Amino acid sequence: MPSSGSPLPNSNKIYVPGTIHPEIRVPFREISLAPTKTMSGEIEVNEPVRVYDTSGPWGDPEFHGDVTRGLPPLRAKWIGDRGDVEEYTGRAVQPIDDGWLSEKHRTSNIERRTSNGQKGNLSTLNAQPSTAAERRPLRANPGNCVTQLYYARKGIITPEMEFIAVRENLGRAESVAAVYDRRNSGDRRSQSAATEEVARDDLAFRHAGSEPVDNWQSTIGAPITPEFVRAEVARGRAIIPANINHPESEPMIIGRNFLVKINANIGNSAVASSIEEEVEKMRWATKWGADTVMDLSTGKNIHATREWIIRNSPVPIGTVPIYQALEKVGGRAEELTWEIYRDTLIEQAEQGVDYFTVHAGVLLRYIPMTARRATGIVSRGGSIMAKWCLAHHQESFLYTKWDEICEIMAAYDVSFSIGDGLRPGSIADANDEAQFAELYTQGELTQRAWKQHVQVMNEGPGHIPMHMIKENMEKQLGWCNEAPFYTLGPLTTDIAPGYDHITSAIGAAMIGWYGCAMLCYVTPKEHLGLPNKKDVKDGV
Repeated sequence: MPSSGSPLPNSNKIYVPGTIHPEIRVPFREISLAPTKTMSGEIEVNEPVRVYDTSGPWGDPEFHGDVTRGLPPLRAKWIGDRGDVEEYTGRAVQPIDDGWLSEKHRTSNIERRTSNGQKGNLSTLNAQPSTAAERRPLRANPGNCVTQLYYARKGIITPEMEFIAVRENLGRAESVAAVYDRRNSGDRRSQSAATEEVARDDLAFRHAGSEPVDNWQSTIGAPITPEFVRAEVARGRAIIPANINHPESEPMIIGRNFLVKINANIGNSAVASSIEEEVEKMRWATKWGADTVMDLSTGKNIHATREWIIRNSPVPIGTVPIYQALEKVGGRAEELTWEIYRDTLIEQAEQGVDYFTVHAGVLLRYIPMTARRATGIVSRGGSIMAKWCLAHHQESFLYTKWDEICEIMAAYDVSFSIGDGLRPGSIADANDEAQFAELYTQGELTQRAWKQHVQVMNEGPGHIPMHMIKENMEKQLGWCNEAPFYTLGPLTTDIAPGYDHITSAIGAAMIGWYGCAMLCYVTPKEHLGLPNKKDVKDGV
């Protein structure tokens, strides 16, 4: 299997500058096409095709970096020039952040495993002086808000928004003119006329949203402008996940009126994978088109793994903070506290995590609704919070402390991905009372987050048969006020272990047609084991 640094054939990396912000350079992959022989025997030259490129500097042969140094801080100047952030001394990294009881515990464990000839999670990156060691985290100045939603509501077009507008257009302004020139060389018209002439190059034609869902029509701009990006973010219909402590990321947008995005999950476990392997998985996934990556690590070195992934990632990174919080209490869900969870949120926000999955919609009164399910509660985050609620017989701190969580998110511009902890784990449980009760609560939580200018997307199922998919999109649009929808598949059948990348692709194609904004990849190893590099590529 080639490495993430291997070049892609017949293509090269190009950059398109901005207009409002001329300093921005938006990356594309330009693919060379072979000439076409016409019916008359003439040779017709085909213009190169520009496609969306998520590989970042790693996909540019002129970039000579290595993972020990991380990527250049692309957005650092943009963030600093706004004058609304401050550097400060962040929380000290503690052994428990990486799953160790003490530094002595960590050292003795490594020595024991080394003497036994075991590699496991041992990593040379642990010993490297990460750029984060000298990096002081940023947060909003007192009285300021630094979220892209806040800027959009104030009418400000940020460099991130123009970057996205150029990126979403896929260089169509140039390609439309080229197509028109080739077909109508004797009668060159204006750019607007050319756009009307070549309908197949219109994003509204290629991705209309697309099937009408009740009264929820898409409003795709043609072409997409920086103002259109700003307006969609201001309405809450799109998010720009861009933590101010992740300046290495290239701006992207998630929303139903933009290109459908793909998320890839990676992460170590207690039995497999080193930090180097997880960084390589991230680079591999983004090489093949992953728009975001979620680090779901559950083994040792969670903090260190996440640090190296973020410093080397050109795409937004998401996490489920409750996973790390659970490791800090030895895996005993009932011992979780708000204080431990809050500290974990700040830890990850200071590192630069761009969006958090928070299962705040799992309410105490919803848990009995799952008792008669065929597969119960299959979400790990959902089951953790359900166990906590039952042990304490009260609502989870994720729900009762929602406003405090929003304050933390707003200080760093971390976006919400409100988790679907009660998603169905089989088609027998699809669209049941528990699933939709949680979705309705997601709508309430979305409104509360918006009041504090925090960006929000909603997570969805899960295992849903084809004829029940549309109802999910309809209810989410109505109850969650058109916030972006982010789904796992959905998988349309339960009977294809080893082929779930295909069953999920069927459901994903359908819900994407109805207007879903982001799809989480499913690999052939779903339900069976941990994915390798080939599984990651197949899933994307």
